[in-house]
Order: sequence, then C-alpha cells, then structure tokens
Amino acid sequence: MNMPADYKQSVLEISIKSRVREVIENMNRYDKMDIPSLQWFPGHMKKAQRLVEENLKLVDIVIELRDARIPASSANPMLAEIIKDKPRLIALNKSDLADREQTKRWIAYFQAQGVRAVAIDSVKGRGMKQLVAAACELARPWTDKLVSKGGRPRAARCMILGIPNVGKSSLINRLAGAARTKTENRPGVTRAKQWISIGKNLDMLDMPGILWPKFEDQLVALKLAFTGAINDDIIDREQVAELLLTVLREHYPERLIERFKIKDELPESGVELLELVGRKRGCLVKGGVVDLEKAQNVVFNEFRSGKLGLVTLDAVPDVKQAPEGQPSAEGQPAESGKGVE
Repeated sequence: MNMPADYKQSVLEISIKSRVREVIENMNRYDKMDIPSLQWFPGHMKKAQRLVEENLKLVDIVIELRDARIPASSANPMLAEIIKDKPRLIALNKSDLADREQTKRWIAYFQAQGVRAVAIDSVKGRGMKQLVAAACELARPWTDKLVSKGGRPRAARCMILGIPNVGKSSLINRLAGAARTKTENRPGVTRAKQWISIGKNLDMLDMPGILWPKFEDQLVALKLAFTGAINDDIIDREQVAELLLTVLREHYPERLIERFKIKDELPESGVELLELVGRKRGCLVKGGVVDLEKAQNVVFNEFRSGKLGLVTLDAVPDVKQAPEGQPSAEGQPAESGKGVE
C-alpha cells in the first residue's frame, strides 16, 4: 500500500529523533561534551563576523556557499541578519555527493522563497559557468546604476561566505584557475581576507567561514558532524559514527551491505555496526579486538567521500513552513531516492 509522502516523512522524523535521544542519553557516561550542548566558535570566527560586516559595503551581492547534502543545516543563522538586504545567491556545493533529485527540489524551494540558487561541484568544476552567470545577473542592477550615475564600468563584486569546510577555497581555486588560497580539508582553514579576479566580469572577496556559537537543534549539530563541518577533534567520534551507521542502516541498508560485503542481517545497534565495519575492513588489534578508532575513520572517510552513495540529509521543507535560511532538522531522510536526516 502506498502511503502519503507526509505520513512517511512523519514516521522518519519520529524514528531518527528517537535514535538521537537514545544516543545522547547513552553519551552521559562519557567525559566528552554531548552534542546538544556542543559549541564551536573559535576566536578567529568572531573576527570574521566583524570583518564581514565591515566589508559588506564593498560588494554588490553575497554568494552563500552551502553543502548540498545538508542545504538547511549548513546555513549560517546569523547570515540573514548580517547581510540584511544585500542580494544573495546560494551555491549548493558538493552536489556530486548529494541526491540529485533532492538537490533539484531544494533549488526550486529556494527560488520559491525568492532566493537564487545553483548546484555546483567545486572539485570537478561542474556548475561554474552557471554560478558566475547568476552572480553577474544579480549584481547587474547595481553595476548598471553605477554607470548611469557617471561611474566607470566595473566587474561585479561578490563576497563568498559559508560555514567551515563547505569548499570555499576549492571553489575560488577552481574559478581562478590556480590554487590562490590555502586549501585544507579542515574546518576553518581559510582565514584572511582576499580579493580574487574571475575573468573580466567578476571580482570575488573571500571571507573566513563563520559558524553560529551554539547549536540550538541537536539534529543540525549531528548532521554537521556527519559531514565534517564540525572539527572532529571536539566531538565524540565513536558516538557520532555509531549514529551515522544507525541512520544509514534505517534508510540506506543496501549501501552498507554492498560496500562492506555484509552477508548476514545487519545488526540493530550502532555499536555492533561499527564493530562489524571494523572487522570487515580488518581494523583489528591483538586478540582479534576491533580497533574502534580505525573503524570510525573508515565510516567517516567513506561517507564523506561519497563511497557510501549519494545522500541528502535535509528534507525539503513545505513552502508554507518558516522562511528559508533558518537551519533546522525539519523533515528526515529525503523521499526521492531516499535521504538521511
């Protein structure tokens, strides 16, 4: 029997929230901070926020870079307040790792909210022409106005913003055709203000990533941890890896079975799943005991690199819901081709 999509959505939401509560309750026996109270706001990010506010007047539009796997959770809730009425273009990066149908739906959702959006892959260079064209189009009213008042024609000026580890440096390097900014797969590595010319029609101001000081929604924090937007050094990696495997088991069991060549029935708990992955990958120490740290690395590396398949963790909200731009975990694994929340 085919069930309505909204009914399936509710069931999925209850399921994952129940799992999250269970894991968080279990985390009380650990010394590390639990996810609901997780805070990560390095000093350089506070400076970055001030830098953005001080330099906003220099640009025509803001390009907000988000992770296509978590289009809502990777938004910065402070951004709307910071940029105010400045035109904004959302670029969904890492779209090669996300569910393609869900990415299309997210773009349509943003458009319905009056915000232009494009899907890109900064590593492989997909969507670059569309991104530049959209940026120039959004900036045109301001550049035309400048000329109409007697000013000299100039390139459109854009500021690139986004939370850490969404690919800002990789995007600029791709557009500029050379590695002009330091790129490292660690949250918060791009820190200094840099102007970069992209051809004759676009100048980009790259700003350091800024992240909100407190995660009000525990599911948002978890999804940021899943994708690596939160520094792995400040999370309980074992618990987060177990929860990620639990989510994948519930919504993408075939991915785990195929990738790790599992012949028996998948274990119910995340703990058992992590140990199974460790055994399948030979992450063993003396006595045949699973090296859980190595097993965690396998889980995170393979999920974040897309080896476990295309996954979208944020479901597209109903248009009737709260205005876009407020990160939330509303909705669970996306319906099209599945998704994970």
